[in-house]
Amino acid sequence: MAILNVPATLENIVVVNQFIKEHLPSEYQWLQKKVQLVAEELLVNVFMHAYSGEINTAEIGCRNVYLDNVEYFCFWVKDTGKPFNPFLDVPPPDTHLSIEQRPVGGLGIHLIKSMVTHFAYSYIDKKNLIELYFAKEKS
Repeated sequence: MAILNVPATLENIVVVNQFIKEHLPSEYQWLQKKVQLVAEELLVNVFMHAYSGEINTAEIGCRNVYLDNVEYFCFWVKDTGKPFNPFLDVPPPDTHLSIEQRPVGGLGIHLIKSMVTHFAYSYIDKKNLIELYFAKEKS
């Protein structure tokens, strides 16, 4: 399991992208851009909203996981911000509305949900943990 602790600033998304590139197993290399895009969407939300303007750190990790004997690549983020489950606490966007009619927000989480195979949220030891799972096989 690879772990990276970074200051929660937008400039560090480049560092996280390099971390993903270096730690993505070879059998998942075809997913690199997808994992980086999803990670960026998630981290922008965490870095901008978890700490109410304070600069804090986020723990980033990746590992291979087996769920019901099926292998997945898991990218995860831990932060010490207030408890917040983006998968339940962000209303789904109404994609039938025009861009001008849509309220700001929600599209990033919608994008994440549509690009990963599984997602999970938990709050453990006063930390938010978001896990994003990517299937090994091309779909």
